[in-house]
Amino acid sequence: MDEQHTEQDLNEILKVRRDKLAALREAGADPYLITRFQPTHFSQDILDDYEKLEGKQVTIAGRLVAKRVMGKASFAHIQDSRGRIQVFLRINTLGEDAYTDFKAWDIGDIIGVTGEVFTTRAGEISVRAQEIILLSKSLQPLPEKWHGLTDPDLRYRQRYLDLIVNPEVKETFIIRSKILKSIRKFMDKRGYLEVETPVLHVEPNNADSRPFVTHHNTLDVDMFLRIELELKLKRLIVGGFDRVYEIGRIFRNEGMSVKHNPEFTMIEMYQAYADYHDMMELAEELISHTAKKVLGTMRVTYQGEVIELKPPWKRMTMVEAVRRYTGVDFDAIETDEQARAMARNKGVEIEKDMTWGHVLNAFFEARVEDQLVQPTFIYDYPIDISPLAKRKKDDPRMTERFEIFITRREMGNAFSELNDPIDQRERFVQQALAKHKDASRYDVDFVDALEIGLPPTGGMGIGVDRVVMLLTDSRSIRDVILFPTMKPKE
Repeated sequence: MDEQHTEQDLNEILKVRRDKLAALREAGADPYLITRFQPTHFSQDILDDYEKLEGKQVTIAGRLVAKRVMGKASFAHIQDSRGRIQVFLRINTLGEDAYTDFKAWDIGDIIGVTGEVFTTRAGEISVRAQEIILLSKSLQPLPEKWHGLTDPDLRYRQRYLDLIVNPEVKETFIIRSKILKSIRKFMDKRGYLEVETPVLHVEPNNADSRPFVTHHNTLDVDMFLRIELELKLKRLIVGGFDRVYEIGRIFRNEGMSVKHNPEFTMIEMYQAYADYHDMMELAEELISHTAKKVLGTMRVTYQGEVIELKPPWKRMTMVEAVRRYTGVDFDAIETDEQARAMARNKGVEIEKDMTWGHVLNAFFEARVEDQLVQPTFIYDYPIDISPLAKRKKDDPRMTERFEIFITRREMGNAFSELNDPIDQRERFVQQALAKHKDASRYDVDFVDALEIGLPPTGGMGIGVDRVVMLLTDSRSIRDVILFPTMKPKE
């Protein structure tokens, strides 16, 4: 069927449906004026409890997704939030007027049915309709499951249609909700307090991520959507809360990919008198517990690969990991120039002024990350790329920091938090000079808080969306965000 003919057909369908609505309104039966309807059961309730409900009267409501009219008797399927169920309709039971009305209803209309639970001769559990009502008119046709809504771009833009036509998508977001509930329960049981911190910041964070900028009209100042939860949460540790966490939206004005969306969900947690080793144990317990609670297993399959989440997880320093997968020993490289020369020799892309630590990280990102399929902690990161982490006592080039890698992607980041205000101010100034050419562009109040006194603290952030991707076997982050960011239509 050519495109022009398809468009003509669609226009005719739209006209017919609007004509039907006009006729309903003229007859005083406008479905949009109905304000309340009370179902007694969901479809799945009836299917699960058939033995108890057989012969009983139930009331259900949902979207009409299939109908088969056969003279004086018809079959239909209603889809609600829990699934779908068949409805059997007879003219002798409903009456001629109601039955005639039903025959004119369209796929996509939302209807209510009261009737008796029974099993058809074909063995399908159904509801024998005694009363029916049109609750909302669908003015546009639903796409066909296999032809009309397989384009990912259209599915993400019109998630409401995706959920109707591809009910399996709904299960992903049900699991997402269960994951969030499980995480909260896990943290609460361990004495962490859930808190909320501002989304709007007056100062841009000094991290490498680019913020979204907005403007506050009353104050006449630019403000920045947060790119992390960290600095506000650590202020709360200074204030006397020993364990806090927040699950919140983060905003980064950067690229989009199967792993990145400009707004995403993080959980960050901070614990006084703990270090990054404590955070490692917390991370593997949290993620493995969540998998067990939500899926019933710590062994999950992601894109065809079996992932074993049961602790303990593998641990390697960044230097060990680079040595293992590239043969290059950064412990034997002493200067920045030697590190850059090694990168050029091995074909690792670097920028001309990169330091030893930046080159080490470049080797890791280029040659190691893709090797890390099973859960792995990569720890002891260079200070050059870790402005908020505590230095290692025995190696001032390194920090007490780790990242979690599963299925070749980073899932979380953690430190023994830097609590030396003098060191922190110096690092912030260096970052501000490099990023803004202005030594004053950093969070002065955070350094003031450190001067009040931050106890030894372990902190960690985990990407909730990436955990959901793992536990739902979803290839793209857009598959686990209900309304992902999309380029506007032209």
